[in-house]
Amino acid sequence: MKMTWIALGLAIAATMPALANEAQTETSPIAEMSWEAIEQQARGQTVFFNAWGGSQPINSYLRWVAREVKSRYDITLNHVKVADIAETSQRLLAEKAAGKQTGGSVDMVWINGENFRTMKANHLLDGPFVAQLPNWELVDKQLPVYEDFTESTEGLEAPWGVGQLVFIHDSQTLNNPPNSFAELLSLAVAFPGKVTYPQPPAFHGTSFLKAALIELTNATPALYEPIDLTTDEKKFARLTAPLWKYLDQLHAVAWQQGKRFPASSTEMMQLLDDRQLLVAITFNPNEAKAAIERGDLPESAKAFAFEQGALSNIHFLAIPWNASAKAGARVVINFLMSPEAQQRKANIQIWGDPAVLTPEAMGADQAQGFELYRAIPEPHPSWQTALEAAWQQKYGH
Repeated sequence: MKMTWIALGLAIAATMPALANEAQTETSPIAEMSWEAIEQQARGQTVFFNAWGGSQPINSYLRWVAREVKSRYDITLNHVKVADIAETSQRLLAEKAAGKQTGGSVDMVWINGENFRTMKANHLLDGPFVAQLPNWELVDKQLPVYEDFTESTEGLEAPWGVGQLVFIHDSQTLNNPPNSFAELLSLAVAFPGKVTYPQPPAFHGTSFLKAALIELTNATPALYEPIDLTTDEKKFARLTAPLWKYLDQLHAVAWQQGKRFPASSTEMMQLLDDRQLLVAITFNPNEAKAAIERGDLPESAKAFAFEQGALSNIHFLAIPWNASAKAGARVVINFLMSPEAQQRKANIQIWGDPAVLTPEAMGADQAQGFELYRAIPEPHPSWQTALEAAWQQKYGH
């Protein structure tokens, strides 16, 4: 089913706001520079890019990017592999507290959701800078590129790719995959030990909790409003009660009896390939095809989304306020948004991450290769923190 970015009747802005003019800090000289001057200043700079390092295809793709920006712009790109971008948020907060206003250790960061909210709220980001990028004109503005988990981006982060929470099954072992979380529970009951999800706060595990809560509460608008456990404890308990009841039932028949959970989506894919699981989870709607190309899954593997749609978001790139190589970071981000880089990223033989450019910018052949599902908007980022804390309290071992 083709994706349509709709709000499902929720209280989410119906129109896209213009990029805000308010900067996180005082306007820096680079904000007034021409793009030609920015490219000139970027030459010879080293850009330290903090990004998740848990995927070999992504790491390989970024090595290609590093070679390209070195040969084209004389920029050295260092991929600083992190397990969780929250680590980077904490490092930047420490630099802010120490008064390190320049010469920061991070020049670029791959973020969205709660981490963007944290960095924005604590004035840790440079910008707005997105409107400076020549390739911003090629971005498909019908995608939710102006909001990140209900938080206005205000030009502080540039769109890089599309993520959707989908499931993968092997059609040889599971011919009729479930269409809902309710049916997933029925599958788990029928085949004990064959269903599970990654352990929160792993990204895919938390996403599983959010998607389940949306279905179990009929997408209540309250999920798209801030939740504060110090003042809304009873409200949180009431709204999440169906989720904990669901998980109690699921864990009783889950893989490892719910006493242990996969550490990541990657581990789930391995368990699916070993036929220990009937269903795996990914946040890339093209992952099944990419995994088949890599030889990680059999050709009978197929992706699917539940009837309600797929929890969806845009992943972004941002620049810290005290970055040492602000010009270099801008040039690298602009290259990552170019048709060439986006086409390579979308290639299932390389990564398979959906592009953020218009079909015209991508080219007809490239645009036809995407398989995206009806989108479910992400809840307010405060729900992520609250759900992770509650899950840990109830089920952490």
